[in-house]
Amino acid sequence: MRLRELGHGTVRVSTLAFGAAGIGNLFTPVTDDEAARAVDAAWEAGVRYFDTAPHYGLGLSERRLGAALGRRPRHEYAVSTKVGRILEPDPSAAGDDLGHGFAVPATHRRRWDFSAAGVRRSVEESLERLGLDRIDIVYLHDPDDHMAQALDEAYPELERMRGEGTVGAIGAGMNHAAPLARFVRETDADAVLLAGRYTLLDQSGLVELLPLAAERGVGVVVGGVFNSGLLADPRPGATFDYAPAGLATLSRALDLRSVCERYGVPLRAAALRFPFGSPAVTSVLSGARSAAEIEDAAALLARPVPDALWEELAERGLLPAGVPAPGSPAGAGAPVRDAADGRSHRRRP
Repeated sequence: MRLRELGHGTVRVSTLAFGAAGIGNLFTPVTDDEAARAVDAAWEAGVRYFDTAPHYGLGLSERRLGAALGRRPRHEYAVSTKVGRILEPDPSAAGDDLGHGFAVPATHRRRWDFSAAGVRRSVEESLERLGLDRIDIVYLHDPDDHMAQALDEAYPELERMRGEGTVGAIGAGMNHAAPLARFVRETDADAVLLAGRYTLLDQSGLVELLPLAAERGVGVVVGGVFNSGLLADPRPGATFDYAPAGLATLSRALDLRSVCERYGVPLRAAALRFPFGSPAVTSVLSGARSAAEIEDAAALLARPVPDALWEELAERGLLPAGVPAPGSPAGAGAPVRDAADGRSHRRRP
């Protein structure tokens, strides 16, 4: 699997990234052995970029990922985790954490914290859970309602930690493109993680974020390419952005599948390939909870998708005019780099 430089070139990542929320018991339990086999299968498929967060299973995802990668050569893979939610022990808690989406005992509570001290504490605790002495990529996790503190306190602390060598690349990960564009404009971030906003059904990331990231040499990792399930299996009752899909959205997904089938291409393969039409996109994140799921994602991404398929989607209005398709001139090559970047290691004015 191809490795590419992320953003300003401090980290190399595989084009397919392993999303580790699933091995943190997202929605349903996964055993330690199943989690380890999923990571092993990703490695065998050529995946060298693994994404996790304290939020995923109250630290379970980080612990399992660290254990599974512990026997691998450290220089051969990249790990990203996130800051913004501090995990605090809660002895009085009972039951499980399914209210937050994870089938784990509710042993801790999450506390939003984008302060400088909170960021440093979060990174130090993630290092311990992962069993690492450095983290390749750290994202500010969902700072939507904490933008001022994230920009004024959390981001500068990540810069300091980047300067110290504790972390490599830094950036932000969100489900909305506009605030990520603000991070790209106002900081010297290396990368952003955009979830669900550059897919076959939602190209809002193209309005500002992706062109700006390409211009500034900021790498973009795209997650949520199936929009929480609809593009994996479009059918009545399927979810779009974690809610039941409306009839119009479902109809569009079914039309996308119909065109793909005429070219012998699974809709999931087209969904995984689509983001690479943007020159800013470095890697696509696919969540997996089993060896079979990550093997399937790797095989789908490797499948050829003919140019004629993208052309027909555009002709039928299933992709808006101007959306760059993979393989087209607008989408060819590596992400744009700015040789005169002049990084200042501080927030841009």
